[in-house]
Amino acid sequence: MFERLAGKNTIITGASSGFGWSTALLFAKYGSNLILTARRENLLQELRNEISKINPGVKVHIMKLDVSDHAAIKEEFKKLPGWASKIDILINNAGLGLGSDQIKDVPEERIDIMFNTNVKGLIWMTQQVLPQMLEANEGHIINIGSIVGFMASPMGGIYSATKHAVRAITDALRMETNSTKIKVSEVMPGLAKTEFGIVKYQGDEAKTNKAYSGLLSLTSQDVAEVIAFTAATHPRSVVSSVTVMPIGQANTLMTHKAKPNKSKL
Repeated sequence: MFERLAGKNTIITGASSGFGWSTALLFAKYGSNLILTARRENLLQELRNEISKINPGVKVHIMKLDVSDHAAIKEEFKKLPGWASKIDILINNAGLGLGSDQIKDVPEERIDIMFNTNVKGLIWMTQQVLPQMLEANEGHIINIGSIVGFMASPMGGIYSATKHAVRAITDALRMETNSTKIKVSEVMPGLAKTEFGIVKYQGDEAKTNKAYSGLLSLTSQDVAEVIAFTAATHPRSVVSSVTVMPIGQANTLMTHKAKPNKSKL
C-alpha cells in the first residue's frame, strides 16, 4: 500500500527532529517528494542529505520557517519550486510543550508560544494548501494531535488545551470538506521519547531522563509508521483519527512503570 505515496508532494512541518524527521525519511523511502519546514535550517540540510542517500530520486525543498509567524508562512509559499505548485499531503506536525506548570503559575509567554505554534501555525499552514486542494478536489491533511487532546494532563493544562483545539479544528475541517474527496486525519500519539522532552524541560537532560525513567515509550519511527499508513490508505477510505500508545500506557494518566532490575548479591 505504501507505493501510493510515490510521486506525492508532501509538506511536513517541524521536520528537524522527532516525528517530523522520521516521517520525512519514511516518506522518502517510498518515493514522496518533500517540502520540509523547521526553524533550524542546518538540521533540515542534514535531513536532505540523509534523504538523498535513501532515495536520490526524491525532490526536496526546505523552508526555514517558524509556523507561528503568519507573514513568514505566506512569503515562503511564494518561493515554492515549480514541482511543488500542487500539494498532495500536508502533515501539520510542528508543535511543542513548555514546562510543567500548574494553570495558576504558567507564564503568559509560554501560553502564547504554545498556542501560536500548536494552534495558529496549524491553521495558517492549512490555509495555504486547502484552497488548491479544494480546487483539485483531492488532497490529505494530517494533523498531529496527542492523547492529551481528549484527556487533559495535570501540570500540562495549556499544552493539553492546544491539543484539544487541534482535535476540534480537525473535526470541523473534516465536516467542512465532507462533500469533497479531501481526506482529513488526526494522529494522536501517547508517551514518546523525542526531543519534545528536552524542549519541555528547557534543555534539562537530568529532569527529562527522570520523567521518562522506567517508562516504555514510543519512538519517532513508531509514530512515523502510523502517519505513513494513514497517508497511504486507498482513495476510497480515510483514517479519520488514530491513537498510538506504547505498551503499558492505558491513557494520559495511567502508565505502567517497570520496576528496576535488582542485581543479586
